[in-house]
Amino acid sequence: MEDLKERLLPPKPASGINSRDVLGLKKRGQGLRSWISVDAATGDSQVIEVDKFTMMRRCDLPARDLRLLDPLFVYPSTILGREKAIVVNLEQIRCIITSDEVLLLNSLDNYVLQYVVELKRRLNASGDGDAWQSESSDVDRPKGGRKFEGVFGCRLPDCLPFEFKALEAALEAACTFLETQAAELEIEAYPLLDELTSKISTSDLERVRRLKSRLVALTRRVQKVRDEIEQLMDDDGDMAEMYLTEKKRRMEALLYGEDQSLAGERTTDRIQSVSAPISPVSSPPNARKFYRNLSLARSRHESTSSSESATENIDELEMLLEAYFIVTDNTLNKLTTLKEYIDDTEDFINIQLDNVRNQLIQFELLLTTATFVVTIFGVVAGIFGMNFNISLFYYSSAFKWVLLMTGVFGVILFSSFLWFFKYKRLMPL
Repeated sequence: MEDLKERLLPPKPASGINSRDVLGLKKRGQGLRSWISVDAATGDSQVIEVDKFTMMRRCDLPARDLRLLDPLFVYPSTILGREKAIVVNLEQIRCIITSDEVLLLNSLDNYVLQYVVELKRRLNASGDGDAWQSESSDVDRPKGGRKFEGVFGCRLPDCLPFEFKALEAALEAACTFLETQAAELEIEAYPLLDELTSKISTSDLERVRRLKSRLVALTRRVQKVRDEIEQLMDDDGDMAEMYLTEKKRRMEALLYGEDQSLAGERTTDRIQSVSAPISPVSSPPNARKFYRNLSLARSRHESTSSSESATENIDELEMLLEAYFIVTDNTLNKLTTLKEYIDDTEDFINIQLDNVRNQLIQFELLLTTATFVVTIFGVVAGIFGMNFNISLFYYSSAFKWVLLMTGVFGVILFSSFLWFFKYKRLMPL
């Protein structure tokens, strides 16, 4: 991985360069960006520096599509199929896929470097498979002369075109990144939530709050990737636009057919000029016009038939997207389960807090009732403490009887309150 970083990253500038020169270079080369180019034929990667307008002309893309890949802006995950390229913005992977190469924004992120390594490995593996097939095709051919074809009409299991291999590697990198973050959240969340149910503390509640914020953000990102894949699967036209190799092959065949028709036209004109050199009746412009109209009609027919066949033959891409749709849906289900577990834990904590609050209210009610009963003794003491003379003061046992009668009255009154609380179901007694 370190060797790959050294080869992919641009060399560091010399330390003796003047700062003014550096500022001037930055100002003049303000639009230059570093890209990693992976060739489809050889699988070799190189670092190139091009500006935005050169990239727009190179890939035939509008400026708004390149803004999706700008690391200075935060855009949701997007997969766009264009005429000559596929624009992919999936988490850390931001690239442009054409039929000849993959242009990836140069980054120090490990997932970007792993994407380059994985794509080169797949291209090299498919190249070895093609070489093996070309060497053994004459030996292993059946007697009937027909070659073995797989389920999708390919002679090798890895029969996807280059753009689908690059798209699959990008989807795999994005799904792996999201799955890793979801697994880290699960590892951190479940023990914390179990601890929180047994002992409620302020620090644990703060950790759960931060964890829930991360969970919500990750769920949105996974949901966006899942919705983008589902939207592609629902639109056959967008999937047909992504067959870049097939469109390039048909375009080359169409151009070759036009060249052949022009060559035949020149041959016909030459024969006419030799056979009737002096005849004023012959009209080569009419013949050219006829052949041109015939060529345009044939090109329209071939383009229509190619678009119809591409729309019908989208099983490979649909199965590829369906596989990663299942992966993202599984990740989303894990995050949804974790969110439900957090919600259940919050409900359990709220129930516990409500129970404690109810117990405090019941204790406060009992304490208030007992205080009211004890206040009766203060009322009796205040009455007997007034400055007047009665015969009760001359009896020695009068104090005991007053104290006993007041206590009995207080107990009866407190018991009456308890019975009333039980009758009204204000507290379990």
